[in-house]
Amino acid sequence: MPPIENDTGKNALKTQIQQLIDSNRVVVFSKSYCPYCVQVKNLFKELKIECNVMELDLMENGTNYQEMLLEMTGQRTVPQVFVNKTHVGGCDKTMQAHKDGSLQQLLSGEPEAYDYDLIVIGGGSGGLACSKEAALLGKKVMVLDYVVPTPKGTTWGLGGTCVNVGCIPKKLMHQTALLATAIGDARKFGWELGESVKHNWETMTTAVNSYIGSLNWGYRVALRDKNVNYVNAYAEFIEPHKIKATNKRGKETFYTAARFVLATGERPRYLGIPGDKEYCITSDDLFSLPYCPGKTLVIGASYVALECGGFLAGLGLDVTIMVRSILLRGFDQDMANRAGEHMETHGVKFIRRFVPTKIEELEAGSPGRLRVTAKSTETDEIIEDEYNTVLIAVGRDACTDKIGLGKAGVKVNPK
Repeated sequence: MPPIENDTGKNALKTQIQQLIDSNRVVVFSKSYCPYCVQVKNLFKELKIECNVMELDLMENGTNYQEMLLEMTGQRTVPQVFVNKTHVGGCDKTMQAHKDGSLQQLLSGEPEAYDYDLIVIGGGSGGLACSKEAALLGKKVMVLDYVVPTPKGTTWGLGGTCVNVGCIPKKLMHQTALLATAIGDARKFGWELGESVKHNWETMTTAVNSYIGSLNWGYRVALRDKNVNYVNAYAEFIEPHKIKATNKRGKETFYTAARFVLATGERPRYLGIPGDKEYCITSDDLFSLPYCPGKTLVIGASYVALECGGFLAGLGLDVTIMVRSILLRGFDQDMANRAGEHMETHGVKFIRRFVPTKIEELEAGSPGRLRVTAKSTETDEIIEDEYNTVLIAVGRDACTDKIGLGKAGVKVNPK
């Protein structure tokens, strides 16, 4: 497309296009030979809606029009449909708007009255930041946050993964493990400590969870101060602009919004083998586990697996990590292997190139006793061993599969 000659010409053209949009109920920027443009024009004809059609290919300066439309809307292709000064988009978006009723709403010229300007689904770092910023910009905002309990029944408060079952408790427990090393070093530099130094798991988890609880409360106060309505309920779309919110007692409430932001995060993946959800824990459970896990098998080679295995060993526990293939896939392998070697010198055992096939409970308790059966990924070898706790850390899945995105017209990759 030839460039528009100068800024004066560009401004004049932009004003001309804007006047067209402002003074017509429907404007379609089209090309006469384009089948998608024909489809849109036929739709308005069927709806008996008069529209102003600009056939860019039949206009002397049509390429300049298209170039300016790209600048104004970010859309390169035609058709470009405007209804009552609102840019609807191309053929697909116009047809979708017709299907979901929003086109008829635009044509009527009356904005639909929604309960909220914005509903944010998810109360983690992203959802909280987004909701507070929208409220500062004068929007009426709601945050819906609900933690589906783990198979072990663990749940937590507002703030998302990082605050409740991720970075923050992990670093506090890592620091606890570092203190054990510091105690050993202290003796060498004159600190006279008793020989018997024990760690109390319950005291640590109480301190960690007290700190997290203060953060949860702080987030609730921050939302309230910025006039964001926080509701502890599970959100599910039932229409493009309407959701059902179900609280922990099963009570359903319905809300509508002009816009939605998905900030639902991820949850740990399970193995899909007998006994995994019944007897194993994940990082979602570990940080508030009410008892010391004892002899622990960590399944996985992710950073979550290695970090948790590392601080558990630092607390003096017997820790084994079962690795399917390599450590820290996707990371620099020289560094990954150095991390593994360092952990081995500090007492962490590795079972390499094995995957679990079955978890059985031998004895219930806090912790109990579990038997793990695993098979080699290279031979027919089968191994068995007993542990008090099995921690699964094999990756995470997005929490988008059960919130009714199909009803909002969103296509989701099954993976």
